[in-house]
Amino acid sequence: MSFKDPWVLILIPILCIAILYGNRKRSLPAVRFSSVALVKDLGGTFRTWASKNLVLLRLATITLLLIGLARPLSVLEESKEHTEGIDIALAIDLSTSMLAEDFAKNGSHENRLDAVKEVVREFISARTSDRIALVEFAGVPYMASPLTADYSYLLNVLERARIGSIQDGTAIGSALAMATTRLKDTKAKSKLVILLTDGRNNMGSVSPLTAAQAAAALNIKVYAIGAGAKGPVPYPVKDPFGSIVYRPVQIDLDDELLTEIATMTGGKYFRATDFNSLKDIYKEIDKLEKTPFEEKRFYQYKELFRYFLVAAMALILLEVVLANTFLRRMP
Repeated sequence: MSFKDPWVLILIPILCIAILYGNRKRSLPAVRFSSVALVKDLGGTFRTWASKNLVLLRLATITLLLIGLARPLSVLEESKEHTEGIDIALAIDLSTSMLAEDFAKNGSHENRLDAVKEVVREFISARTSDRIALVEFAGVPYMASPLTADYSYLLNVLERARIGSIQDGTAIGSALAMATTRLKDTKAKSKLVILLTDGRNNMGSVSPLTAAQAAAALNIKVYAIGAGAKGPVPYPVKDPFGSIVYRPVQIDLDDELLTEIATMTGGKYFRATDFNSLKDIYKEIDKLEKTPFEEKRFYQYKELFRYFLVAAMALILLEVVLANTFLRRMP
């Protein structure tokens, strides 16, 4: 049995002491005798004892009432549910090439970063028991969020991600190394990095393959996502008059390197060429990575307060009846 409002139980000893103190003051005899020596050896009867201790019914009544007010609950059913919990590091490319607008959605185009943020928002919002860290990178990596299960905070951090906030370039190896470092000391049975980029490693102090070897040694899988359509893509630039115009630009994506990184760590490489394929990739990763564990959950409670209230009302009625009949006292 458990209680919905257990703090009410604290009042039981307080009120019981108050009732005993008040009863002691009222128990002084109305008629005083100079001496009871002549009758002290006669002994007491059950009626006499019950009359003096009628207050015990009142104490029992108060106790039952307060227990009822504390809302006792009885568990009718216990369920065991299988849930998943893994540690994930999201590494997202913020290089200027992510401004390319080749991701179509509902007939309109948006740049790669906006598409990625929308899909990642859905991915994070679907979590229930996973911890997620966020690494943003361009020419250098930046730990935007440590591992956390506070998804609201994580979504706020993701929303603030902006191209141009980090030195430009593509430091794939350094970003993967930072994500791996964040996961290496955790106790989760399953750890993975979801690395998304649209370029070729051209900066950073750590080789991508060296970082991949370290991840493999630590049993950290890397799911690599190459973002961008093949061939020239529309890229926004300013014309001499300051207006935004779009020019076809060929962005070099290193599919071979990303495939090797994923293979070395036991992960998988995906190529996202539009919004829908990017969304499907994150859904597939979600299906691939599950670490089940059994969790006990209780549900369907039965309220027990009515039984205590009925018992308390019965005791109140019993006290009133006894006090006015069998245990009636002279004033």
